[in-house]
Amino acid sequence: MLYAQSGGVTAVINATAGAVIEAARRRQVKVLAARNGIVGVLREDLIDTSRETSAAIAALRHTPGGAFGSCRFKLGAIDRDRARYERLIDVLRAHDIRYFLYNGGNDSADTSLKIAQVAEALGYPVKVIGVPKTVDNDLALTDCCPGFGSVAKYTAVSVLEASLDVASMAESSTKVFVMEVMGRHAGWIAAASGLAGNGPDEPPHIILFPEVPFDEAAFLARVQATVERVGWCTVVVSEGVRTPDGRFLSEAGGRDAFGHAQLGGVAPLLAQRIKDRLGLKYHWAQPDYLQRSARHLASRTDLAHAIAVGKAAVAYALAGRHAVMPAIVRTSDAPYRWKIEPVPLAKVANTEKVLPKGFIRRDGYGITERARRYLSPLIRGEDPPPTGKDGLPRYVKLKNLPVARKLPPFEPAD
Repeated sequence: MLYAQSGGVTAVINATAGAVIEAARRRQVKVLAARNGIVGVLREDLIDTSRETSAAIAALRHTPGGAFGSCRFKLGAIDRDRARYERLIDVLRAHDIRYFLYNGGNDSADTSLKIAQVAEALGYPVKVIGVPKTVDNDLALTDCCPGFGSVAKYTAVSVLEASLDVASMAESSTKVFVMEVMGRHAGWIAAASGLAGNGPDEPPHIILFPEVPFDEAAFLARVQATVERVGWCTVVVSEGVRTPDGRFLSEAGGRDAFGHAQLGGVAPLLAQRIKDRLGLKYHWAQPDYLQRSARHLASRTDLAHAIAVGKAAVAYALAGRHAVMPAIVRTSDAPYRWKIEPVPLAKVANTEKVLPKGFIRRDGYGITERARRYLSPLIRGEDPPPTGKDGLPRYVKLKNLPVARKLPPFEPAD
């Protein structure tokens, strides 16, 4: 079996990796890992996980980051990128890989589907399973995505705590606090901040979603009114907020490996406009990588999801399933219950799940009770990592010993 991580990592993606390896070991199936995702497969840079101890693999449960390295690398259409796809199959064949598990988000689902199709076309018998993960929570056909619950918890807690700070200082100092969260097209993380409070006078007082066009005049009026009524104002803004004509409010210029616009800091931009137009003192924050790496505040529910999809991916592969993804299916809100079911990659790839209209308040600045019912179970429970005598978490660093190469070198160009 070959396992690889892709895209932005999460606080719990390594828990999925550990679950994959442990489940495969119980079935006497050897697991190799690709160093730095699909790039490692192309380079034939593979890791022998059988040389890691059981204790080290178990410690992946509480270790953030990507234990084997990840990547943002775009594979093109099969007919235009045939050399790379043939190289992938050559590497799988050289190491007798019969199961390939790719752990990632939207673009990774697309990559997994293409590899499954190429393997079929070239007659190579490999079962391809897409394993879900993304803090953006925008994968189709799954109730939520492993990684999101922990980011949601971190965001809600951060907004709650920072707002207590602002409230303490508002009489003679900061009046407005602006926090930027991830979310290019979907406002799931921004919505999660709404769990920090309930009611018009509780933070966050204003949430700006990618799904709602930004109206500067209305926004500034709402900030002013909140400060006059409450004494201060907390604003949460998604990085993907757009103007009415569809442009990102803050676009840094350039594109990433998948052709996505590189977004700059929308929080400082809004904060400066608040200062210029309203004359209010402000502070802003951009948690950025802190959101997705905060294993110390991970959701226990999210951790359970991450482990479950890893176990299911192995079970599906060994059962002969192909081109599917284990999806989380919610069966009850209260009490919260869920199960794992396979869904076809063809229906997941290149489909983005945005925040439903029914989750956004009619004024466009907050979440509804329906959103709370959906979000609340996902942040429940704690599973803190063990700490050492120095007071710091004890995270594992694997040996990641390489497998001997069998093919000529191949360097994938960006």
